[in-house]
Amino acid sequence: MADKKRQLVHTNLKENIAYLKEELGIGKSFDVIQLDVEYAGREMALFLVDGLVKDDIMLHIMKFLAKLEPGTLEVDTLKKLVKTYIPYVEVETTDNLDKVVDMVLAGPTALAVDGLTEIILIDARTYPVRGPQEPDTERVVRGSRDGFVETLVFNTSLTRRRIRDRTLRMEYMQVGRRSQTDIVICYIEDIADPEMVGKVKDSISKIDTDGLPMAEKTIEEFISGRHWNPFPTVRYTERPDTAATHLYEGHVCIFVDGSPSVLITPTTFWHHLQHAEEYRNKPLVGAYLRIVRYVAVWSSLFLLPLWYLFAVQPELLPKAMSFIGPNDPGKIPLFLQFFLIEIGVDVLRMAAIHTPTSLATALGLVAALMIGQVAVEVGLLTNEVILYLAIAAIGTFATPSYEMSLANRLVRLFLLIMTAAFQLYGFLISTVFFFILLTRMKSFGVPYLWPFIPFNPRAFRDVLIRSPIPLKNRRPRILKPQDPDR
Repeated sequence: MADKKRQLVHTNLKENIAYLKEELGIGKSFDVIQLDVEYAGREMALFLVDGLVKDDIMLHIMKFLAKLEPGTLEVDTLKKLVKTYIPYVEVETTDNLDKVVDMVLAGPTALAVDGLTEIILIDARTYPVRGPQEPDTERVVRGSRDGFVETLVFNTSLTRRRIRDRTLRMEYMQVGRRSQTDIVICYIEDIADPEMVGKVKDSISKIDTDGLPMAEKTIEEFISGRHWNPFPTVRYTERPDTAATHLYEGHVCIFVDGSPSVLITPTTFWHHLQHAEEYRNKPLVGAYLRIVRYVAVWSSLFLLPLWYLFAVQPELLPKAMSFIGPNDPGKIPLFLQFFLIEIGVDVLRMAAIHTPTSLATALGLVAALMIGQVAVEVGLLTNEVILYLAIAAIGTFATPSYEMSLANRLVRLFLLIMTAAFQLYGFLISTVFFFILLTRMKSFGVPYLWPFIPFNPRAFRDVLIRSPIPLKNRRPRILKPQDPDR
């Protein structure tokens, strides 16, 4: 990121201190600290943010500098400090005071020395962090139990642990005029398409906002476009092994500081329906799990509208299937029943998020009694409505991507409304519209329904059936990898 301002460091320490005190708000914020010190007969000042600095590292450095004899720093002061007397790995210098302000607020410590036209930056930062435990939304029966956390450096190290390729690249950027949020673009240089990498970096560099309060979600909304389209064009993951798998295929990953989720670009519709559990089992078992998941997902989309259509137009059914449909339609219209229970399930889901864990069981009992048994007994809902809604809800929860499950829920409501309004024609038209929407979508130039549209037999086989790893010896052609062979 280019410097927007360039206030140069002055040889007079007092002028530098006055500028930094004003810009950092020292005296106004309790956690921004200025520490005046004197080492080797030279006046110096340390600027740091309390809580973002490793105390033991800074204490060690200060002890080392305190042992310097007067006159030690008379010649080549900057060179001696940086290369000899500051025993730390990440040390750099700058002559731009505005960069110093931004760096101090990000965590590093600034050391200003009287008579020098550059300020020393010591990157001994640390952030409050939780352990890398397994993410709740991507659990597996067998496999690694570590997951990404909210600290950028930890996440990049978890990725490098799995990819020791010498061409793995971690390119650093900052986004946000005020937040200056750290972002890393990750890819394998010998595999990823340079044009794709350029598109991702260019889209991020064009983000113009004051901050990223929602971290990776804000990034997604800026780089994906199609703001009113509910379907995700990037994939989120909190698993380092999942991110590494996509990097080996030729994808580009985006790490955002403060977020445990990594963005994977580009992605297709089918990426959101795959799960690590399929690859933690034998190929035949994995293929079975994938097929079951597909059935559940498509059932969650079309089962309710189809059942409603057959309930209101029983003549569409053959005699052998005449049992489909409610025996007792209830006291309110079927469509209103579906609409009420759909909204009720979403309310229940939101209530579960905000309910303390100790009360979650009680919430489940209340929901089961009120929405299920009592609603049927008073005639508000029919048994069939609850049955098919439960099947659709299970299919929604079986969708690996949370964002995709929410998008599918909106599509189901749309299909249901259109079917209720125009019956058979409404169902057919809304279904065609749904597939046209997916067909026209692209993620960084990659067709959303590939390899179904445009059709690629070999790739589509791998999408439908979990193929054995030894047979997957080619990277996805749509990503235009520089090294197509695995």
